[in-house]
Amino acid sequence: MNVRLKRLVAPLISRLVITAVCLVLVVSVLIATFATLALRETLMGRLDRDVTDMARSVSAPGPRTFSGAPDSVIALFPENGEARGTLGDLDPDKVMSLSGTDLDVFEAVEVDARPHDVELPDRGTYRVVAQSLYDPNAGRVVVVTGRSTDEVDNTIESLTYWEALLILLGVVVAAGAGYLVVRRQLSPLREVAATAHTVAALPLSSGEVSVTERVPERLTDEDTEVGQVGAALNSLLDHVETSLAERHRSEQQVRQFVADASHELRTPLTTIRGYTELAQQRPEAVPTALGKVEEESLRMTALVEDLLLLARLDQGRPLAGDSVDLTRLLLEAVDDARVVDPSHIWRLELPADADSDDAEVIVTGDAQRLHQVISNLLTNERRHTPAGTTVTVRVRPDGFDVHDDGPGFPPALVPHAFERFTRADEARQRDGGAGLGLALVHAIVTSHGGTVKLTSVPGDTTIAVRLPAH
Repeated sequence: MNVRLKRLVAPLISRLVITAVCLVLVVSVLIATFATLALRETLMGRLDRDVTDMARSVSAPGPRTFSGAPDSVIALFPENGEARGTLGDLDPDKVMSLSGTDLDVFEAVEVDARPHDVELPDRGTYRVVAQSLYDPNAGRVVVVTGRSTDEVDNTIESLTYWEALLILLGVVVAAGAGYLVVRRQLSPLREVAATAHTVAALPLSSGEVSVTERVPERLTDEDTEVGQVGAALNSLLDHVETSLAERHRSEQQVRQFVADASHELRTPLTTIRGYTELAQQRPEAVPTALGKVEEESLRMTALVEDLLLLARLDQGRPLAGDSVDLTRLLLEAVDDARVVDPSHIWRLELPADADSDDAEVIVTGDAQRLHQVISNLLTNERRHTPAGTTVTVRVRPDGFDVHDDGPGFPPALVPHAFERFTRADEARQRDGGAGLGLALVHAIVTSHGGTVKLTSVPGDTTIAVRLPAH
């Protein structure tokens, strides 16, 4: 039984209908209760006036007569004489004498000329007034007059019956109408739920997933509660779709990264294996083979160290936070580049307000890693731009720019220039390297809390590095 009741009230529509019906029931009962009490108060007031009028007619001067309604009563308790009383009027054919028990009940009424309730055995409740009068023949007499409350009680009972019947009918009508109205009003919410169920049924665990389901625009008006839910669900679905696309892109990058790393490592390993076999077959070639093995080992070691550095930066390992003279680092790097590759034109430009080449631009960071950033950028310029290219390093108050007038990056490559194992084979000559130089630049600068940006067109390529000031 409890399980069935739980299933009945579990849906929102049932809870809303039950709540509305309970409110209707409570309000109806309160109204009926106050109406009944008000009517009883009115009827009892009228009855009290009738009883008081009866008492006045009995106490009026002159011959004492009593002619009341059939439900009226009068009892006389003379000081000198026997108590007596009648029920009805004084018509001899309709007089009903009160029993001794009834007289005892009336005799106990307080003589204060105010209405009181008395209960007569087998006769019901009466509203009576007791007053003291003087009779020349009998002396002091206590007269009790009153009327039955049956008429008032029957009226209230009938009213209560009809109120209960109407309340029950109202509850049934309110339940039916409320169910229809609430069901209609909640139909947009069911559409929102249907969209959520459809999306929940999609396979989202792996692969490229496109979440195209959305709540209809007519159900996204944020001025309504359902519209707020619909708009929030659409925002969530947009976020989920973006996250799934990013996850798929990351998975593809990881796969491509593993493939590229394997390819880059396979080349030196294949070379080492070939020269090892050559040394085994031809002893006179051992010195040449060992030299080549050492060269490829160094190349492989550099690649592995770059990969380890990228992995550590991806894990968020902290870098040093020292004060670094960026101007001196750039000056030394440009001087080294001039010595290593005199075929390029290397320039260093200081800020316009600097008075000498020793003007300091101080940033907070790891000097070794920042030197690696500068070295990678200049090495990239040396390897991938033709001889005679002018490379200009501009010192900024918040970083530096590396500019060249070479052929530039292909437009399709610019958005992916800082991804790992990315190479510009079409526009720039490849001279060694595994395509990790710019990826390391981006990772190191980002770990310092800075930014790096590439803009490139033929004859005008700039890599802008911005670092937090000291």
